[in-house]
Amino acid sequence: MPKSALPLAFCLLISAPASAAMAPLADYLMPRDAEIALARSAAPASISAEASVMVLTVHGYETAVTGTNGYLCIVERGWEAGFDDPDFWNTKLRGPICFNPPAVKTVVPAHLERTDWALAGLSTVQMRARAHASALANTAPALGAMCFMMAKDGYLSSTGGHWHPHLMFYLPAAGVASWGANLKGSPVLGGPGDPEPVVTYMVVVPKWSDGSSAMDM
Repeated sequence: MPKSALPLAFCLLISAPASAAMAPLADYLMPRDAEIALARSAAPASISAEASVMVLTVHGYETAVTGTNGYLCIVERGWEAGFDDPDFWNTKLRGPICFNPPAVKTVVPAHLERTDWALAGLSTVQMRARAHASALANTAPALGAMCFMMAKDGYLSSTGGHWHPHLMFYLPAAGVASWGANLKGSPVLGGPGDPEPVVTYMVVVPKWSDGSSAMDM
């Protein structure tokens, strides 16, 4: 995922050496109903039950369910991470994420574009170059853009596994320290886009989307 769109990037810890190229597309696909269910698990049912859902197909992400509340749930793959991330082409990665309406308008389009590049066979070097020039990748997030990543059954990295349930907030690039991110004792993590003009802040929460405790994490 782009370091900008970083739903996975914060969770992708140092792991095995990166694969040099994309694996066969079939290795990244899921049964449709299973993907819908996993996507919805990103947020509490009070949100995700009325959200739209997109699933990955051989043609990219396609709408599987049209929602009514303006939210969008999808399961992202490893190519939404930073371009240098060792899990970029990892076929096991599944990042359930549910975007709120402002993020749907200003963050999601760049994520979908990144997927189109991956399915078109572009290398990470080519994708990085396109991200520098892409109007979508360089769109600043709208005020209030955020997402939920509270799925118990996601798989966010080869070392972190499911990792922690968390919320992510997208803001125009203004310095990670503006939210006290990454400081000693702070519960907030943050990172700038590369090259996207956005800082993504992540806050860990104590429960999974089904309401069960995540404190054992």
